[in-house]
Amino acid sequence: MRVLDASALRDWAHTAVSDLITHIDEINRLNVFPVADSDTGANMLFTMRSALAEANAGVGADGGSGCVARVASALSAGALNGARGNSGVILSQILHGIADVTATAAAKAGGELPQMDAALLGAALRRGVELVITSMGGQEVPGTIVSVLRAAADGVEDCAADGLAAAITAGGDAAVIALEKTTEQLDVLADAGAVDAGGRGLLVLLDALRSTVTGQTPDRTVYELSPRTHPAEAVAERPPPQFEVMYLLDGCDAASADLLRVRLEALGESVAIAAAPSGSYSVHVHADDAGAAVEAGLMAGQPSRIVISALNSGTAGLPAGSWTRERAVLAVVDGDGAAQLFAGEGACVLRPHAPAHDPSSGISAHRLVRAIVDTGAAQVMVMPNGYVAAEELVAGCTAAIGWGIDVVPIPTESMVQGLAALAVHEPGAHAVDDGYTMARAAGAARHGSVRIATESALTWAGRCQPGDGLGIAGDEVLIVAADAAAAAIGLIDLLVASGGDLVTVLIGADVLADASDISATAVSDILGEHVHDNHPGTELVIYLTGHRGDALLIGVE
Repeated sequence: MRVLDASALRDWAHTAVSDLITHIDEINRLNVFPVADSDTGANMLFTMRSALAEANAGVGADGGSGCVARVASALSAGALNGARGNSGVILSQILHGIADVTATAAAKAGGELPQMDAALLGAALRRGVELVITSMGGQEVPGTIVSVLRAAADGVEDCAADGLAAAITAGGDAAVIALEKTTEQLDVLADAGAVDAGGRGLLVLLDALRSTVTGQTPDRTVYELSPRTHPAEAVAERPPPQFEVMYLLDGCDAASADLLRVRLEALGESVAIAAAPSGSYSVHVHADDAGAAVEAGLMAGQPSRIVISALNSGTAGLPAGSWTRERAVLAVVDGDGAAQLFAGEGACVLRPHAPAHDPSSGISAHRLVRAIVDTGAAQVMVMPNGYVAAEELVAGCTAAIGWGIDVVPIPTESMVQGLAALAVHEPGAHAVDDGYTMARAAGAARHGSVRIATESALTWAGRCQPGDGLGIAGDEVLIVAADAAAAAIGLIDLLVASGGDLVTVLIGADVLADASDISATAVSDILGEHVHDNHPGTELVIYLTGHRGDALLIGVE
Protein backbone atom coordinates (compact mmCIF):
# COMPACT_ATOMS: atom_id res chain seq x y z
CA MET A 1 0.00 0.00 0.00
CA ARG A 2 1.18 3.52 -0.81
CA VAL A 3 0.14 6.83 0.62
CA LEU A 4 -1.16 9.35 -1.89
CA ASP A 5 1.77 11.74 -1.68
CA ALA A 6 3.35 13.93 -4.35
CA SER A 7 5.27 11.04 -5.91
CA ALA A 8 2.24 8.76 -5.96
CA LEU A 9 0.06 11.46 -7.53
CA ARG A 10 2.55 11.92 -10.33
CA ASP A 11 2.86 8.15 -10.74
CA TRP A 12 -0.93 8.00 -10.98
CA ALA A 13 -0.86 10.49 -13.86
CA HIS A 14 1.80 8.41 -15.59
CA THR A 15 -0.21 5.21 -15.15
CA ALA A 16 -3.37 6.98 -16.30
CA VAL A 17 -1.72 7.96 -19.58
CA SER A 18 -0.58 4.38 -20.19
CA ASP A 19 -3.99 2.95 -19.31
CA LEU A 20 -5.81 5.44 -21.54
CA ILE A 21 -3.59 4.29 -24.41
CA THR A 22 -4.65 0.72 -23.68
CA HIS A 23 -8.36 1.62 -23.65
CA ILE A 24 -8.40 4.40 -26.27
CA ASP A 25 -10.06 2.32 -29.00
CA GLU A 26 -12.74 1.03 -26.63
CA ILE A 27 -13.54 4.55 -25.38
CA ASN A 28 -13.55 6.02 -28.89
CA ARG A 29 -16.00 3.36 -30.10
CA LEU A 30 -18.38 4.26 -27.27
CA ASN A 31 -18.34 7.96 -28.19
CA VAL A 32 -21.87 8.63 -29.45
CA PHE A 33 -22.72 11.62 -27.21
CA PRO A 34 -22.79 14.59 -27.58
CA VAL A 35 -21.34 14.01 -31.08
CA ALA A 36 -20.47 10.61 -32.49
CA ASP A 37 -16.98 11.65 -33.60
CA SER A 38 -15.05 8.79 -31.95
CA ASP A 39 -12.50 10.98 -30.20
CA THR A 40 -13.33 10.91 -26.48
CA GLY A 41 -10.52 8.48 -25.67
CA ALA A 42 -8.02 10.45 -27.72
CA ASN A 43 -9.11 13.75 -26.15
CA MET A 44 -8.81 12.39 -22.61
CA LEU A 45 -5.44 10.83 -23.42
CA PHE A 46 -3.90 14.02 -24.72
CA THR A 47 -5.38 16.15 -21.98
CA MET A 48 -3.92 13.80 -19.37
CA ARG A 49 -0.65 13.70 -21.29
CA SER A 50 -0.50 17.50 -21.17
CA ALA A 51 -1.19 17.40 -17.43
CA LEU A 52 1.61 14.90 -16.85
CA ALA A 53 4.07 16.88 -18.97
CA GLU A 54 3.38 20.01 -16.92
CA ALA A 55 3.83 18.09 -13.67
CA ASN A 56 7.10 16.58 -14.86
CA ALA A 57 8.40 19.94 -16.04
CA GLY A 58 7.20 21.94 -13.07
CA VAL A 59 8.12 19.87 -10.04
CA GLY A 60 11.34 18.11 -11.06
CA ALA A 61 12.59 14.74 -9.94
CA ASP A 62 11.80 15.39 -6.27
CA GLY A 63 8.08 15.02 -6.92
CA GLY A 64 7.24 18.58 -5.92
CA SER A 65 9.43 18.83 -2.82
CA GLY A 66 7.02 16.52 -1.02
CA CYS A 67 3.96 18.76 -1.48
CA VAL A 68 1.04 16.96 -3.08
CA ALA A 69 -0.74 20.29 -3.67
CA ARG A 70 2.09 21.48 -5.89
CA VAL A 71 1.84 18.42 -8.12
CA ALA A 72 -1.96 18.72 -8.21
CA SER A 73 -1.64 22.36 -9.26
CA ALA A 74 0.75 21.45 -12.08
CA LEU A 75 -1.57 18.67 -13.29
CA SER A 76 -4.49 21.09 -13.27
CA ALA A 77 -2.61 23.80 -15.19
CA GLY A 78 -1.31 21.34 -17.76
CA ALA A 79 -4.75 19.84 -18.34
CA LEU A 80 -6.41 23.23 -18.76
CA ASN A 81 -3.78 24.46 -21.21
CA GLY A 82 -3.80 21.22 -23.17
CA ALA A 83 -7.50 20.30 -22.91
CA ARG A 84 -8.80 18.63 -26.06
CA GLY A 85 -12.47 18.31 -26.81
CA ASN A 86 -15.46 18.36 -24.50
CA SER A 87 -14.14 15.41 -22.49
CA GLY A 88 -10.76 17.08 -22.12
CA VAL A 89 -12.32 20.22 -20.66
CA ILE A 90 -14.27 18.06 -18.19
CA LEU A 91 -11.10 16.17 -17.23
CA SER A 92 -9.30 19.47 -16.66
CA GLN A 93 -12.02 20.45 -14.19
CA ILE A 94 -11.70 17.16 -12.30
CA LEU A 95 -7.99 17.85 -11.90
CA HIS A 96 -8.86 21.44 -11.00
CA GLY A 97 -11.00 20.07 -8.19
CA ILE A 98 -8.05 18.08 -6.83
CA ALA A 99 -5.87 21.18 -7.04
CA ASP A 100 -8.44 23.37 -5.25
CA VAL A 101 -8.96 21.00 -2.33
CA THR A 102 -5.28 20.22 -1.82
CA ALA A 103 -4.33 23.90 -2.06
CA THR A 104 -6.84 24.77 0.67
CA ALA A 105 -5.59 21.90 2.84
CA ALA A 106 -1.98 22.96 2.29
CA ALA A 107 -2.78 26.52 3.32
CA LYS A 108 -4.38 25.27 6.53
CA ALA A 109 -1.31 23.09 7.18
CA GLY A 110 1.09 26.00 6.83
CA GLY A 111 1.85 25.79 3.12
CA GLU A 112 2.88 22.15 2.65
CA LEU A 113 0.65 19.10 2.27
CA PRO A 114 2.60 15.82 2.47
CA GLN A 115 -0.24 13.57 1.30
CA MET A 116 -3.96 13.19 0.62
CA ASP A 117 -6.12 11.00 2.80
CA ALA A 118 -9.45 9.45 1.84
CA ALA A 119 -11.47 12.39 3.14
CA LEU A 120 -9.47 14.86 1.04
CA LEU A 121 -9.81 12.64 -2.04
CA GLY A 122 -13.57 12.47 -1.60
CA ALA A 123 -13.74 16.24 -1.21
CA ALA A 124 -11.59 16.68 -4.31
CA LEU A 125 -13.90 14.52 -6.43
CA ARG A 126 -16.91 16.37 -5.02
CA ARG A 127 -15.30 19.69 -5.94
CA GLY A 128 -14.67 18.28 -9.41
CA VAL A 129 -18.41 17.61 -9.79
CA GLU A 130 -19.16 21.24 -8.94
CA LEU A 131 -16.57 22.62 -11.35
CA VAL A 132 -17.66 20.37 -14.23
CA ILE A 133 -21.29 21.40 -13.83
CA THR A 134 -20.28 25.07 -13.67
CA SER A 135 -18.21 24.73 -16.85
CA MET A 136 -21.27 23.29 -18.60
CA GLY A 137 -23.43 26.26 -17.69
CA GLY A 138 -24.85 24.88 -14.44
CA GLN A 139 -26.86 22.12 -16.11
CA GLU A 140 -26.17 18.48 -15.27
CA VAL A 141 -27.21 15.93 -17.88
CA PRO A 142 -27.89 12.52 -16.27
CA GLY A 143 -26.11 9.62 -17.90
CA THR A 144 -22.83 11.42 -18.59
CA ILE A 145 -19.39 11.47 -17.00
CA VAL A 146 -20.82 13.75 -14.30
CA SER A 147 -23.09 10.94 -13.09
CA VAL A 148 -20.13 8.59 -12.88
CA LEU A 149 -17.96 11.19 -11.14
CA ARG A 150 -20.69 11.94 -8.59
CA ALA A 151 -21.06 8.22 -7.81
CA ALA A 152 -17.30 7.87 -7.38
CA ALA A 153 -17.24 10.82 -4.97
CA ASP A 154 -20.11 9.25 -2.99
CA GLY A 155 -18.30 5.92 -2.82
CA VAL A 156 -15.03 7.47 -1.61
CA GLU A 157 -16.75 9.64 0.99
CA ASP A 158 -18.89 6.78 2.30
CA CYS A 159 -15.82 4.60 2.94
CA ALA A 160 -13.34 7.33 3.93
CA ALA A 161 -13.24 6.09 7.52
CA ASP A 162 -11.99 2.68 6.30
CA GLY A 163 -8.78 4.13 4.87
CA LEU A 164 -7.49 5.29 1.50
CA ALA A 165 -7.29 1.91 -0.24
CA ALA A 166 -10.81 0.90 0.77
CA ALA A 167 -12.19 4.30 -0.23
CA ILE A 168 -10.54 4.22 -3.68
CA THR A 169 -11.84 0.70 -4.26
CA ALA A 170 -15.35 1.73 -3.20
CA GLY A 171 -15.21 4.77 -5.46
CA GLY A 172 -14.27 2.66 -8.47
CA ASP A 173 -16.95 0.08 -7.76
CA ALA A 174 -19.59 2.80 -7.40
CA ALA A 175 -18.40 4.33 -10.67
CA VAL A 176 -18.94 0.99 -12.46
CA ILE A 177 -22.54 0.81 -11.27
CA ALA A 178 -23.18 4.41 -12.34
CA LEU A 179 -21.47 3.83 -15.69
CA GLU A 180 -23.70 0.89 -16.54
CA LYS A 181 -26.77 2.93 -15.63
CA THR A 182 -25.85 5.63 -18.17
CA THR A 183 -27.26 3.47 -20.96
CA GLU A 184 -30.72 3.83 -19.36
CA GLN A 185 -30.41 7.57 -18.70
CA LEU A 186 -29.76 8.96 -22.19
CA ASP A 187 -31.81 7.98 -25.23
CA VAL A 188 -28.80 8.31 -27.57
CA LEU A 189 -26.85 5.85 -25.42
CA ALA A 190 -29.80 3.47 -25.24
CA ASP A 191 -30.19 3.55 -29.04
CA ALA A 192 -26.51 2.75 -29.49
CA GLY A 193 -26.43 0.21 -26.69
CA ALA A 194 -23.48 2.07 -25.20
CA VAL A 195 -22.29 3.30 -21.85
CA ASP A 196 -21.06 6.89 -21.70
CA ALA A 197 -17.58 7.17 -23.25
CA GLY A 198 -16.44 9.90 -20.86
CA GLY A 199 -17.61 7.85 -17.90
CA ARG A 200 -15.65 4.87 -19.21
CA GLY A 201 -12.58 7.08 -19.46
CA LEU A 202 -13.09 8.28 -15.90
CA LEU A 203 -13.25 4.66 -14.74
CA VAL A 204 -9.84 4.11 -16.36
CA LEU A 205 -8.47 7.01 -14.30
CA LEU A 206 -10.01 5.68 -11.09
CA ASP A 207 -8.62 2.20 -11.73
CA ALA A 208 -5.20 3.73 -12.42
CA LEU A 209 -5.39 5.41 -9.01
CA ARG A 210 -6.31 2.11 -7.40
CA SER A 211 -3.37 0.31 -9.01
CA THR A 212 -1.01 3.13 -8.00
CA VAL A 213 -2.03 3.03 -4.34
CA THR A 214 -2.81 -0.67 -3.82
CA GLY A 215 -0.85 -2.39 -6.56
CA GLN A 216 -4.06 -4.10 -7.68
CA THR A 217 -5.66 -3.54 -11.08
CA PRO A 218 -9.32 -4.58 -11.25
CA ASP A 219 -10.58 -6.69 -14.14
CA ARG A 220 -13.23 -4.63 -15.94
CA THR A 221 -15.73 -5.40 -18.67
CA VAL A 222 -14.80 -4.36 -22.20
CA TYR A 223 -17.80 -2.27 -23.24
CA GLU A 224 -19.10 -2.50 -26.80
CA LEU A 225 -21.93 -0.99 -28.81
CA SER A 226 -25.16 -2.97 -29.11
CA PRO A 227 -27.47 -0.79 -31.23
CA ARG A 228 -31.23 -1.06 -31.08
CA THR A 229 -33.13 -1.97 -34.25
CA HIS A 230 -35.06 1.11 -35.38
CA PRO A 231 -38.30 1.04 -37.35
CA ALA A 232 -38.00 1.97 -41.01
CA GLU A 233 -40.09 5.10 -40.55
CA ALA A 234 -37.77 6.51 -37.89
CA VAL A 235 -37.00 10.18 -38.49
CA ALA A 236 -33.37 10.91 -39.35
CA GLU A 237 -31.44 12.74 -36.65
CA ARG A 238 -30.28 16.31 -37.15
CA PRO A 239 -26.68 16.31 -38.50
CA PRO A 240 -24.07 17.37 -35.95
CA PRO A 241 -22.22 20.70 -36.25
CA GLN A 242 -19.28 20.80 -38.65
CA PHE A 243 -16.54 22.10 -36.35
CA GLU A 244 -15.15 21.81 -32.85
CA VAL A 245 -13.66 25.13 -31.69
CA MET A 246 -11.40 25.51 -28.67
CA TYR A 247 -9.27 28.34 -27.31
CA LEU A 248 -7.87 29.83 -24.14
CA LEU A 249 -9.28 33.20 -23.15
CA ASP A 250 -7.48 35.84 -21.10
CA GLY A 251 -8.67 39.25 -19.94
CA CYS A 252 -12.20 38.01 -19.39
CA ASP A 253 -14.20 38.58 -16.19
CA ALA A 254 -17.04 36.40 -14.91
CA ALA A 255 -19.78 38.58 -16.41
CA SER A 256 -18.12 38.50 -19.84
CA ALA A 257 -17.75 34.73 -19.57
CA ASP A 258 -21.47 34.38 -18.88
CA LEU A 259 -22.26 36.56 -21.90
CA LEU A 260 -19.87 34.51 -24.04
CA ARG A 261 -21.70 31.34 -23.01
CA VAL A 262 -25.01 32.82 -24.20
CA ARG A 263 -23.48 33.76 -27.56
CA LEU A 264 -21.88 30.35 -28.07
CA GLU A 265 -25.07 28.50 -27.15
CA ALA A 266 -26.82 30.49 -29.87
CA LEU A 267 -24.12 29.42 -32.35
CA GLY A 268 -23.84 25.74 -31.50
CA GLU A 269 -23.83 23.09 -28.78
CA SER A 270 -21.59 21.30 -26.27
CA VAL A 271 -20.52 24.64 -24.83
CA ALA A 272 -17.98 24.41 -22.02
CA ILE A 273 -16.26 27.38 -20.41
CA ALA A 274 -13.88 26.28 -17.67
CA ALA A 275 -12.21 28.75 -15.34
CA ALA A 276 -8.55 28.38 -14.37
CA PRO A 277 -7.02 29.51 -11.06
CA SER A 278 -4.94 32.00 -13.07
CA GLY A 279 -8.08 33.83 -14.17
CA SER A 280 -8.11 32.56 -17.75
CA TYR A 281 -10.78 30.35 -19.31
CA SER A 282 -10.75 27.26 -21.52
CA VAL A 283 -13.54 27.57 -24.10
CA HIS A 284 -15.10 24.73 -26.11
CA VAL A 285 -18.04 24.65 -28.56
CA HIS A 286 -19.34 22.59 -31.50
CA ALA A 287 -20.60 24.94 -34.23
CA ASP A 288 -21.10 25.25 -37.97
CA ASP A 289 -19.65 28.79 -38.01
CA ALA A 290 -16.18 28.40 -36.49
CA GLY A 291 -15.26 31.99 -37.31
CA ALA A 292 -18.23 33.35 -35.38
CA ALA A 293 -17.25 31.22 -32.38
CA VAL A 294 -13.77 32.77 -32.39
CA GLU A 295 -15.20 36.25 -32.91
CA ALA A 296 -17.41 35.76 -29.84
CA GLY A 297 -14.23 35.09 -27.87
CA LEU A 298 -12.65 38.27 -29.22
CA MET A 299 -15.59 40.24 -27.87
CA ALA A 300 -15.04 38.76 -24.40
CA GLY A 301 -11.22 38.82 -24.09
CA GLN A 302 -8.01 37.79 -25.80
CA PRO A 303 -8.18 34.28 -27.33
CA SER A 304 -5.00 32.23 -27.78
CA ARG A 305 -4.11 28.65 -28.76
CA ILE A 306 -7.11 28.53 -31.10
CA VAL A 307 -7.84 25.01 -32.41
CA ILE A 308 -10.52 24.36 -35.03
CA SER A 309 -11.17 20.70 -35.94
CA ALA A 310 -13.63 19.13 -38.35
CA LEU A 311 -16.22 16.92 -36.67
CA ASN A 312 -16.37 13.85 -38.90
CA SER A 313 -18.83 11.39 -37.47
CA GLY A 314 -17.45 7.95 -36.93
CA THR A 315 -13.81 8.76 -37.69
CA ALA A 316 -11.05 7.91 -35.30
CA GLY A 317 -7.79 9.69 -34.73
CA LEU A 318 -6.11 12.19 -32.49
CA PRO A 319 -7.36 15.73 -32.07
CA ALA A 320 -5.76 18.54 -34.03
CA GLY A 321 -3.38 20.68 -32.05
CA SER A 322 -2.39 17.83 -29.72
CA TRP A 323 1.29 18.24 -30.42
CA THR A 324 3.89 20.33 -28.63
CA ARG A 325 6.33 20.07 -31.54
CA GLU A 326 6.36 19.07 -35.17
CA ARG A 327 8.90 16.22 -35.26
CA ALA A 328 10.92 14.03 -32.92
CA VAL A 329 13.25 11.06 -33.12
CA LEU A 330 12.55 8.12 -30.81
CA ALA A 331 15.56 5.87 -30.26
CA VAL A 332 15.38 2.54 -28.44
CA VAL A 333 18.69 2.19 -26.61
CA ASP A 334 20.24 0.12 -23.85
CA GLY A 335 22.68 1.35 -21.21
CA ASP A 336 23.05 4.58 -19.23
CA GLY A 337 25.81 5.84 -21.48
CA ALA A 338 23.76 5.15 -24.61
CA ALA A 339 20.76 6.98 -23.16
CA GLN A 340 22.90 10.03 -22.43
CA LEU A 341 24.55 9.86 -25.86
CA PHE A 342 21.33 9.71 -27.88
CA ALA A 343 19.51 12.23 -25.67
CA GLY A 344 22.46 14.58 -26.05
CA GLU A 345 21.94 14.43 -29.81
CA GLY A 346 18.30 15.44 -29.40
CA ALA A 347 16.56 12.05 -29.53
CA CYS A 348 13.83 10.88 -27.19
CA VAL A 349 14.93 7.65 -25.55
CA LEU A 350 13.09 4.40 -24.81
CA ARG A 351 14.99 1.76 -22.84
CA PRO A 352 14.23 -1.99 -22.66
CA HIS A 353 13.67 -3.52 -19.22
CA ALA A 354 14.50 -7.09 -20.18
CA PRO A 355 17.21 -9.55 -19.16
CA ALA A 356 20.58 -9.05 -20.77
CA HIS A 357 20.25 -12.12 -22.98
CA ASP A 358 17.23 -10.69 -24.82
CA PRO A 359 16.75 -6.92 -24.46
CA SER A 360 14.27 -6.84 -27.36
CA SER A 361 11.70 -8.81 -25.37
CA GLY A 362 11.18 -5.82 -23.11
CA ILE A 363 9.66 -3.51 -25.76
CA SER A 364 6.01 -4.31 -26.37
CA ALA A 365 3.80 -2.58 -28.91
CA HIS A 366 2.05 -0.85 -26.01
CA ARG A 367 5.31 0.52 -24.60
CA LEU A 368 6.33 1.68 -28.06
CA VAL A 369 3.04 3.50 -28.61
CA ARG A 370 3.35 5.11 -25.18
CA ALA A 371 6.84 6.33 -26.02
CA ILE A 372 5.67 7.70 -29.38
CA VAL A 373 2.89 9.62 -27.66
CA ASP A 374 5.29 10.90 -25.00
CA THR A 375 7.46 12.60 -27.62
CA GLY A 376 4.66 15.13 -28.00
CA ALA A 377 5.38 15.31 -31.74
CA ALA A 378 3.09 15.09 -34.75
CA GLN A 379 5.80 13.24 -36.70
CA VAL A 380 8.05 10.63 -35.07
CA MET A 381 11.07 8.90 -36.60
CA VAL A 382 11.42 5.57 -34.76
CA MET A 383 14.83 3.87 -34.54
CA PRO A 384 14.44 0.36 -33.02
CA ASN A 385 18.23 -0.26 -33.03
CA GLY A 386 17.72 -4.02 -32.82
CA TYR A 387 15.82 -3.90 -29.52
CA VAL A 388 12.24 -4.24 -30.80
CA ALA A 389 10.83 -7.44 -32.25
CA ALA A 390 9.48 -6.95 -35.77
CA GLU A 391 5.88 -7.81 -34.88
CA GLU A 392 5.89 -5.39 -31.93
CA LEU A 393 7.40 -2.63 -34.08
CA VAL A 394 4.77 -3.08 -36.79
CA ALA A 395 1.90 -3.25 -34.28
CA GLY A 396 3.07 -0.20 -32.32
CA CYS A 397 3.73 1.97 -35.36
CA THR A 398 0.46 0.90 -36.99
CA ALA A 399 -1.52 1.83 -33.88
CA ALA A 400 0.13 5.24 -33.65
CA ILE A 401 -0.42 5.90 -37.37
CA GLY A 402 -4.07 4.96 -36.94
CA TRP A 403 -4.39 7.69 -34.32
CA GLY A 404 -3.07 10.33 -36.69
CA ILE A 405 0.62 10.37 -35.76
CA ASP A 406 2.94 10.39 -38.76
CA VAL A 407 5.32 7.56 -37.78
CA VAL A 408 8.37 6.76 -39.89
CA PRO A 409 10.26 3.64 -38.75
CA ILE A 410 13.97 3.81 -39.60
CA PRO A 411 15.52 0.35 -40.26
CA THR A 412 18.33 0.49 -37.70
CA GLU A 413 19.52 -2.93 -36.54
CA SER A 414 22.12 -1.64 -34.08
CA MET A 415 22.79 1.46 -32.03
CA VAL A 416 25.76 2.25 -34.27
CA GLN A 417 23.36 2.44 -37.21
CA GLY A 418 21.10 4.60 -35.07
CA LEU A 419 23.94 7.05 -34.47
CA ALA A 420 24.64 7.20 -38.21
CA ALA A 421 20.97 7.93 -38.92
CA LEU A 422 20.70 10.51 -36.15
CA ALA A 423 23.73 12.37 -37.51
CA VAL A 424 21.88 13.24 -40.74
CA HIS A 425 18.47 13.95 -39.15
CA GLU A 426 17.00 17.23 -40.46
CA PRO A 427 13.92 18.37 -38.45
CA GLY A 428 13.12 21.04 -41.03
CA ALA A 429 13.01 18.69 -44.00
CA HIS A 430 9.87 16.95 -45.20
CA ALA A 431 9.26 13.79 -43.19
CA VAL A 432 9.64 11.55 -46.24
CA ASP A 433 12.94 13.21 -47.19
CA ASP A 434 14.20 13.08 -43.61
CA GLY A 435 13.22 9.43 -43.25
CA TYR A 436 14.84 8.46 -46.54
CA THR A 437 18.09 10.23 -45.67
CA MET A 438 18.21 8.64 -42.21
CA ALA A 439 17.42 5.18 -43.60
CA ARG A 440 20.10 5.56 -46.26
CA ALA A 441 22.70 6.57 -43.66
CA ALA A 442 21.74 3.64 -41.45
CA GLY A 443 21.94 1.19 -44.34
CA ALA A 444 25.34 2.48 -45.38
CA ALA A 445 26.76 1.87 -41.89
CA ARG A 446 28.26 -1.62 -41.89
CA HIS A 447 28.04 -3.07 -38.43
CA GLY A 448 28.87 -6.03 -36.26
CA SER A 449 29.38 -6.99 -32.65
CA VAL A 450 31.79 -8.74 -30.34
CA ARG A 451 30.58 -11.28 -27.80
CA ILE A 452 32.33 -13.51 -25.34
CA ALA A 453 31.86 -17.25 -25.92
CA THR A 454 30.20 -19.04 -23.01
CA GLU A 455 30.67 -22.60 -24.24
CA SER A 456 32.60 -24.68 -26.72
CA ALA A 457 31.00 -24.60 -30.17
CA LEU A 458 31.72 -24.94 -33.87
CA THR A 459 31.33 -21.66 -35.83
CA TRP A 460 31.89 -20.58 -39.43
CA ALA A 461 35.27 -19.28 -38.29
CA GLY A 462 36.26 -22.47 -36.49
CA ARG A 463 35.80 -23.88 -33.01
CA CYS A 464 35.54 -21.50 -30.06
CA GLN A 465 36.12 -22.09 -26.36
CA PRO A 466 34.59 -20.36 -23.32
CA GLY A 467 36.15 -16.91 -22.90
CA ASP A 468 37.05 -16.47 -26.58
CA GLY A 469 36.09 -13.25 -28.33
CA LEU A 470 33.65 -13.71 -31.20
CA GLY A 471 33.41 -11.19 -34.02
CA ILE A 472 29.89 -11.34 -35.48
CA ALA A 473 28.41 -9.73 -38.59
CA GLY A 474 25.20 -10.65 -40.35
CA ASP A 475 24.29 -13.12 -37.56
CA GLU A 476 27.36 -15.21 -38.32
CA VAL A 477 30.56 -15.62 -36.32
CA LEU A 478 33.37 -14.47 -38.63
CA ILE A 479 36.18 -14.06 -36.10
CA VAL A 480 37.30 -16.26 -33.23
CA ALA A 481 40.06 -14.68 -31.14
CA ALA A 482 41.63 -14.91 -27.71
CA ASP A 483 39.68 -12.00 -26.23
CA ALA A 484 37.26 -9.18 -27.03
CA ALA A 485 39.96 -6.74 -28.17
CA ALA A 486 41.50 -9.22 -30.59
CA ALA A 487 38.07 -10.12 -31.99
CA ALA A 488 37.30 -6.42 -32.42
CA ILE A 489 40.53 -5.89 -34.38
CA GLY A 490 39.65 -8.71 -36.77
CA LEU A 491 36.08 -7.45 -37.19
CA ILE A 492 37.20 -3.86 -37.84
CA ASP A 493 39.62 -5.08 -40.51
CA LEU A 494 36.79 -6.96 -42.24
CA LEU A 495 34.34 -4.05 -42.05
CA VAL A 496 36.88 -1.48 -43.26
CA ALA A 497 38.13 -3.70 -46.09
CA SER A 498 35.67 -2.11 -48.53
CA GLY A 499 36.43 1.41 -47.30
CA GLY A 500 35.39 3.58 -44.42
CA ASP A 501 36.04 7.04 -42.97
CA LEU A 502 34.67 6.52 -39.48
CA VAL A 503 34.75 3.57 -37.09
CA THR A 504 32.40 3.75 -34.10
CA VAL A 505 32.82 1.41 -31.14
CA LEU A 506 30.29 1.16 -28.31
CA ILE A 507 31.59 -0.52 -25.16
CA GLY A 508 29.08 -2.60 -23.21
CA ALA A 509 28.43 -3.32 -19.57
CA ASP A 510 30.47 -6.54 -19.49
CA VAL A 511 33.66 -4.72 -20.50
CA LEU A 512 32.91 -1.85 -18.12
CA ALA A 513 32.40 -4.24 -15.19
CA ASP A 514 35.19 -4.35 -12.62
CA ALA A 515 35.40 -8.13 -13.01
CA SER A 516 36.08 -7.90 -16.76
CA ASP A 517 39.25 -9.62 -17.99
CA ILE A 518 40.13 -6.56 -20.06
CA SER A 519 39.30 -2.98 -19.13
CA ALA A 520 37.52 -0.42 -21.27
CA THR A 521 40.66 1.71 -21.23
CA ALA A 522 42.77 -1.19 -22.49
CA VAL A 523 40.27 -1.92 -25.27
CA SER A 524 40.24 1.75 -26.29
CA ASP A 525 44.04 1.92 -26.37
CA ILE A 526 44.43 -1.31 -28.33
CA LEU A 527 41.83 -0.39 -30.94
CA GLY A 528 43.08 3.19 -31.20
CA GLU A 529 46.62 2.04 -31.91
CA HIS A 530 45.46 -0.58 -34.42
CA VAL A 531 43.30 1.82 -36.45
CA HIS A 532 46.03 4.46 -36.40
CA ASP A 533 48.69 2.04 -37.66
CA ASN A 534 46.65 -0.06 -40.09
CA HIS A 535 43.90 2.24 -41.39
CA PRO A 536 45.40 5.71 -41.90
CA GLY A 537 42.81 8.38 -42.59
CA THR A 538 40.08 6.49 -40.75
CA GLU A 539 38.73 8.16 -37.62
CA LEU A 540 37.90 6.09 -34.52
CA VAL A 541 35.34 7.17 -31.91
CA ILE A 542 34.60 5.14 -28.79
CA TYR A 543 31.65 5.56 -26.43
CA LEU A 544 31.08 3.88 -23.07
CA THR A 545 27.41 3.01 -23.49
CA GLY A 546 27.04 0.23 -20.91
CA HIS A 547 24.63 -1.79 -23.05
CA ARG A 548 23.89 -5.39 -22.12
CA GLY A 549 24.52 -8.53 -24.16
CA ASP A 550 27.26 -7.76 -26.68
CA ALA A 551 30.62 -6.72 -25.26
CA LEU A 552 31.19 -4.31 -28.16
CA LEU A 553 29.12 -2.86 -30.98
CA ILE A 554 31.11 -1.73 -34.02
CA GLY A 555 30.03 0.34 -37.00
CA VAL A 556 31.86 1.66 -40.06
CA GLU A 557 30.68 4.59 -42.16
